[in-house]
Amino acid sequence: MRTDLIIAGVGGQGSLMAGTLLGTAAVVFDNKKALQTQSYSSELRGGAAVTWVIVSDEEITYPRVVHPDILIAQAPQAIVRYLSQLKPGGILIVDSDMIKDPPRNGYELIQVPATSIASKEIGNSIVTNLVVLGALIGATQVVSPDAVEKAIHISVPKSKVDMNIKAFHRGLEHAPK
Repeated sequence: MRTDLIIAGVGGQGSLMAGTLLGTAAVVFDNKKALQTQSYSSELRGGAAVTWVIVSDEEITYPRVVHPDILIAQAPQAIVRYLSQLKPGGILIVDSDMIKDPPRNGYELIQVPATSIASKEIGNSIVTNLVVLGALIGATQVVSPDAVEKAIHISVPKSKVDMNIKAFHRGLEHAPK
């Protein structure tokens, strides 16, 4: 099975890190194939940031995400730029704190108040991306939660692991069942 994803937001939201964690979890800990590419504008914060991720049980022969199965939108600009690419019947996951009134037709919509959870419950908005990643994994199981936790352990500074794991777990809990 192959799953194509776009994770898009603005610089500083951690979209690229979420894609890297997803790819690491797939390849290193879930014995899957993965490919991750990214693009970002020259601004340090606030410019466009997007990552394209493919997770597959089989060899990836075409490395480009054209019509993703899943779009994670962390900012309104992501809806404008990438929603038209989402496959009919795909999954749109939005940070409902940032995208107040997402379009609602042609796909499954999952709204997660990720910024609020990160800021108010975890105490740091820097982990908003982990809340959204948790919601993705909880809703789709594209990789195992255990694999993501292990990827967090090897990818973030040791002093930030617990905070990132807590944010990831809150996202898992918020995913639709």
